[in-house]
Amino acid sequence: MTTVTTPAQQIGTRELWDRYKKYLCDVPGVGLRIDPSRMDLDDAFLEKMDSPMQRAFAAMRELEGGAIANPDEGRMVGHYWLRDAKRAPSPDMTAVIESTVDAIEDFAQKVHTGAIKPPTAERFENLILIGIGGSALGPQFVSDALVDLDKPGALRCFYIDNTDPDGIDRCFDRVRKTGGGLAATLTVVISKSGSTPEPRNGMLEAQNAYKQDDLDFAPHAVAITMEGSKLDKMALESQWLWRFPLWDWVGGRTSELSAVGLVPAALEGVDIRGMLEGARQMDEATRVEDKLANPAALLALCWYLSGNGRGEKDMVILPYKDRLLFLSRYLQQLVMESLGKRLDLDGEVVNQGIAVYGNKGSTDQHAYVQQLRDGVPNFFATFIHVREDRNGPTLEVEDGVNSGDYLLGFFLGTRSALHEAGRGSVTITVPRVDAQEVGKLIALFERAVGFYATLANINAYHQPGVEAGKKAAASVLEIQAKLFAYLEANKGSFRTAEEIAASLGSEDDVETIFHILEHRAANPDGGVESEPGDSPWNATFGKR
Repeated sequence: MTTVTTPAQQIGTRELWDRYKKYLCDVPGVGLRIDPSRMDLDDAFLEKMDSPMQRAFAAMRELEGGAIANPDEGRMVGHYWLRDAKRAPSPDMTAVIESTVDAIEDFAQKVHTGAIKPPTAERFENLILIGIGGSALGPQFVSDALVDLDKPGALRCFYIDNTDPDGIDRCFDRVRKTGGGLAATLTVVISKSGSTPEPRNGMLEAQNAYKQDDLDFAPHAVAITMEGSKLDKMALESQWLWRFPLWDWVGGRTSELSAVGLVPAALEGVDIRGMLEGARQMDEATRVEDKLANPAALLALCWYLSGNGRGEKDMVILPYKDRLLFLSRYLQQLVMESLGKRLDLDGEVVNQGIAVYGNKGSTDQHAYVQQLRDGVPNFFATFIHVREDRNGPTLEVEDGVNSGDYLLGFFLGTRSALHEAGRGSVTITVPRVDAQEVGKLIALFERAVGFYATLANINAYHQPGVEAGKKAAASVLEIQAKLFAYLEANKGSFRTAEEIAASLGSEDDVETIFHILEHRAANPDGGVESEPGDSPWNATFGKR
């Protein structure tokens, strides 16, 4: 196979330095840089994108001004107001955003000092966060990046981010073996509506776990939800310890700087004001209507260029910093849920999107960089380079060389190796990993997603595919209810899945029925027994 190289990838190192100086986006006062010199960016492309980019800037202004951005739900999308509340469309919204941050800080400070404490322990030591999607991925990213547990009273965080019974049991087992166990554990339940199955199941499992330990759940429980939701009403009626608000104009994948992310971060000792300030600074920098001076616009243009405006190449996230390990998982939801759309704004089928995956450097040198360099050229890389090695003196592992020098060498070497093989890359450089820089990264990618969506003529702020998946899952549970009623009415009769489906008049659902029966039969309290056949599909199932 012949490798096709592009003009940017055919030039030598001296010319690359000239491209670096020409296209580098270095925003004064922000500290974050975007280097697109290893992408096939040129003046002709930038000129062609003048008009589309102006539309993207206008769309962003409308979004920040309170335009209805999610027509499916008839709601605004206002996560930018979270870090600059004065931009909210009304004084009331400004006031509630600011008062919520104040309340979060006050609550966390009282938990840290023991002013707010559990009924049977000296203080809270642990935190269980129950959420799904952005309600877990954002907090996990921030926690892994910023938490060192060096603040007095800071809590250790554990996560229930799925409806996997074994995973839930493992979480509670770990908590019981840590600190003061469940008696010293605060549980935060996050659900906008209060009816999303995964966090609801996690909450019920938590209530049961506390009950098993002879503890009352309510004095350990905090809700983050919309006012008047099922969860809000239940928390109020049951007298949970605290409730924090969510608003319909905050989407899950852009909720990290709302109470969703700020409550656990504050309880873990993170500087939440620093995160908000970093995001505010990045928002300000990305309001500049100059493509090369606007880091988010430049990033979106690189995505558009690499994938021919259709997401034809994957985005590989390669952070050369252990603290940014979870960045790729966080960006998977932000980018893929926002940009993975079947229809464009004109109703045309486009099947748009950018697949995201990644790990960290230099681990990647020993994992999948071999394929990135020599395999299918179906991606572009996004390197995250952090200039500061550590906060303190460092050790020389060789004469004049320390561990951080090796890390820099692996980053620069990998970038060069990919360039030589005709693989494009963008490099994002930050001075260090702290609360402000994490806030800047969150805002940078949120803005880039918004700009790219306009360039690609799609809506980044609805998620019909996710809703379709939820409806499909609900239909499985409806089939299960119908199936169990049949088994109860026919106790002692063992039949194959095909025979049961025929009796129910549900022949089209036979595979689903088979998997439900096999799943329940595999569990001791599943209520279904099975007898083997000469093949898996000839096994018989029933109740005795």
